[in-house]
This record gives sequence, structure tokens and C-alpha cells, in this order.
Amino acid sequence: MTSPDSSPRGELYLGLMSGTSLDGVDGVLCAFDDHRLQVLAHHWQRFDIDLATELLALNTPGDNELHRAALAANRLAETYADTVQAVLAQAGVAAGAVRAIGAHGQTVRHRPGEFDGTGYTLQLNAPALLAERTGIPVIADFRSRDVAAKGQGAPLVPAFHQEVFAAIQAPVAVLNVGGIANLTLVPPAGTGQPAWGFDCGPGNVLMDLWCAQHLGRPFDAGGAFASSGQVIEPLLAACLAEPYFRLPAPKSTGRDLFHGEWLRTRLDRLPTAPAEDVQATLCELTARSSAQAVQDHAGEAQELLVCGGGAFNLSLLQRLQRLLPEMQVLTSDRRGLPPMQVEATAFAWLARAHVLGRPGNLPGTTGAAGPRVLGACYPA
Repeated sequence: MTSPDSSPRGELYLGLMSGTSLDGVDGVLCAFDDHRLQVLAHHWQRFDIDLATELLALNTPGDNELHRAALAANRLAETYADTVQAVLAQAGVAAGAVRAIGAHGQTVRHRPGEFDGTGYTLQLNAPALLAERTGIPVIADFRSRDVAAKGQGAPLVPAFHQEVFAAIQAPVAVLNVGGIANLTLVPPAGTGQPAWGFDCGPGNVLMDLWCAQHLGRPFDAGGAFASSGQVIEPLLAACLAEPYFRLPAPKSTGRDLFHGEWLRTRLDRLPTAPAEDVQATLCELTARSSAQAVQDHAGEAQELLVCGGGAFNLSLLQRLQRLLPEMQVLTSDRRGLPPMQVEATAFAWLARAHVLGRPGNLPGTTGAAGPRVLGACYPA
């Protein structure tokens, strides 16, 4: 990967990502050729509060869901279109120069492997509307084909992590801490071995929820709230008793499991505790579950690269370093890609894979029956 100030070359793709944290949309414009990736521009667009509230509400059953989901998807596409325009303006690039947009959509249900053994995954999106608003082809619905092939449909970023973070002499572990935390083990470059990964458990989702309830803020800036408290060991033990942590990979999770009621059932077993102590415990939960996943599956790596919003939580980074003393815990910008650009860039990469007819999944990661070209194309 090259530095942002080198001359762009190759085809242009745009990636959009709005994750489990429900704070907003990251958009990146990338130039690709077969030998390098260059990020040309990045813009973050905050969700308006009404849209964020509705997207959160649609994660659980409610009245008139189909109508509300369709309207929310249209509003999301309009927000995506605004993000695209901001990215193009920043880069000084015309829409017609962009080959395609990769738009993941907003996950509101993720239930792979259930019911008939296939299950389903649902990302709200209106890709036809996004193509109409931007004049750029849109690749969307990346997870469904993997789920149809009996896979988890997630995580989809390990193949991209391998593309940009592989080192020559040693494996690298990559921990993306968005709403959910997912781990990738990237083998040394040149071995021919595929990357491998899975969802560890909660990333920021429970910490953000608690912070919003008690501070009226969407997230714990710098981890200051968590740093001000003490870990409540009985609460931590109750959280770590969650069976998901002991499931073998392939596995994936989301708000279907880790949500407010999940936390409330564990808090109800304990006496009232200071809010800052609960926040410290939730931060430790993310650190412990992630560090255990690293120790069990990526212990040979010398570096843990952290990306996503959790890369800015200093309390979380310190806890990870304490739990992984033999490993160097770094944020992904130290290896060429800023933490908040990683996932959006991954979906630009996945859009390119679709256009080129290349598989985007790793069957060893998702459990799918084989490699699959991911996504569906909505022409401009």
C-alpha cells in the first residue's frame, strides 16, 4: 500500500461502511491496480438522531416493521449518497470516473445457520436508489451468497486484511473493534495460506450503550469513563459465562445476541454498582474475550493491529497490552491504513472483487461450502 500523496493510478472504487455502532457512515475513495491500493479520500458522515434511533429499533421485533424498514433503508441510501458526494468533492473526482461503490448496508438481523440450516442475514439498504442518486454502479448485499452456501456470511474482512497487512517474516493478528470485535490471523506473505478469522464477541456495542445511558454520549471518548472505574469481578464472570465465547469457529454474532437486555439480565443478579465500574467491566469484557481469542488462535503473531472505533479507546488498548504481554499492540495506522478507513476500504475491495468476478469470502473463515463471488450489482 502506498502513501496518500503518491500519484493515483488504477481503477477507482468507493467503499461505504456503517457498522453496529450506528454512529454514522465512513466513505473512502480508493485507487486499485493488481499491485497496490491507494486511499485518495475519506469522509465520515454522522447519522441524524432519528435515523440512528430507528435503525436501532429495527434490530428488534416491532410494529409495522416492513414499512418502517423500507423507509429507513431509503433514508440510509440518501445518507450514503451524501457521503459519496463529499468523498468525490474532497478528491476532486467526477462520479463517472468511479467503477463501482461497495455499500454494505446496515445489519438489523444476522441469523446464519438457523432454522433450515441456512438461516438468513439482513442488511437494510436501497442500492437502486443509491445508484440513481450517485450515477455510479452499486455492489451490495455481500453476505447473502456466503450464507446461501451454508456460511456465516461474516466476517468478510479477513481476505482484505491479508491483502494489506501481511508481513514477510511472521503472522499478524488484526482485531477490528466496531460494535462487534472480529479477529483475523494473517499468515506470513508468500506462504500461500489463507487468512482466517471470526467474531470474538462484543466490541463497542455494550460500552456505547452504557455510555449513552449514563453520560448521554454516543461513546466513551478515549476510554476515560472506563478508566475512571474498577472492574466488578462477579459481573465480568457472569458476562464471560456467555456460551458464545466457547463456540468453535466459524462463528459470527451481532446485536441479535449482545444487546441491552443481555446486559440487564446480568446486572440484575448483582447489587447496584457505580456506573463507571460497570463501564470498566464492559471494557474488560471486550479486552478479555478478544485477548482469549488471540491467545487461542493467533498466539504465534508478534503484532496485534487494532482498527475500528475501538482503536481510539486508550483504556481498551492498555488492557489488551496487559493481557498480551508477548505481543505488540498497535493501531492499524502504524501499518499504513488509519483505523476508521479499514472497513470502508474493505468494501471498496470487495466491490472490485465482484466486478472482476473474484471470490470475496474465505470458506475457512465463514464455513461456506466454497469460494463465492459476493454481492449483487445495481447498474447506474
